[in-house]
Amino acid sequence: MSKTKLVYIWSLRNAAADQAGRYIAYKGEQRYMPSPLEHLAHLLNDTWLGDVYTLAGVIHDDDEHLPRDRERLGDYGFSPRPGAPWFYPAGLTVQGRPLETLRHAVPSSYRRHPPGAPERGPGKHDFERRLHDRLVALGAELVVLDGLLIILDELVRPGADFARRIVNIHPGITRPDSPFQRRGAYATLDALYGARGLRVDDWATLRTVPAPRIPMTGASFHYVDNGIDSGEVIVDVLDTHIDPADTILELRWNNFNRSLFPALAQGLAHLVGAGLTRASDTPNPLEPAELLP
Repeated sequence: MSKTKLVYIWSLRNAAADQAGRYIAYKGEQRYMPSPLEHLAHLLNDTWLGDVYTLAGVIHDDDEHLPRDRERLGDYGFSPRPGAPWFYPAGLTVQGRPLETLRHAVPSSYRRHPPGAPERGPGKHDFERRLHDRLVALGAELVVLDGLLIILDELVRPGADFARRIVNIHPGITRPDSPFQRRGAYATLDALYGARGLRVDDWATLRTVPAPRIPMTGASFHYVDNGIDSGEVIVDVLDTHIDPADTILELRWNNFNRSLFPALAQGLAHLVGAGLTRASDTPNPLEPAELLP
């Protein structure tokens, strides 16, 4: 049976903010912070999803020539180095291959120019063209975004080669009619404030106003469109209770393990059951027991 070729795209600077691949302080203890990519490797190695999908490549968009990217990555750097931290364990394999051999850089170098600069638009076009060409070269049939800190435009327009073939795993509920909706780059922080009975009405200053307390959050696996986490939802999981005393990393750890990792597994399984991959003959495609972390 031919497997669906999956390509994973992320921003390393977002994973660095999560302290992925490190131990974090958690309620007086230390807990390991796995990245969604590391969990995807587990799913492909240890569950039936590995019979359906093959990981064809891992792309990151960070720019080594951009000082703020170097600052955000800190001691991780742009590639693994002996004795330095990295976003997943050294020697991690996926489906028998070293994960490092699947890694590709497609820098979003247009970000060197400030918003509104005349070079910005053509630079964004060039970035999406280079990303498109790399996806085609890798034979991508399904693309999973995780923490990509840019908005795609040309790649996901109706009629484009990758329209409805790019999905996102987002650490918040994205349905527009949900009282738990948390979209955008600040979804986890937004949820934490919500559990404290606050709403941020100015993200530049973090000014808050009182709001009804919302003590839960979750994650969504959704198609990518031209908006901010506004694409059609495929699967969402609402299973993360928030302690108002949580730190942002404690909540992030909880939400990854309670909601985001299950949503990733269930979303990939749903695409099989919906006939959107090649594996329509896979038995019991929606059996959930072996998908949970």
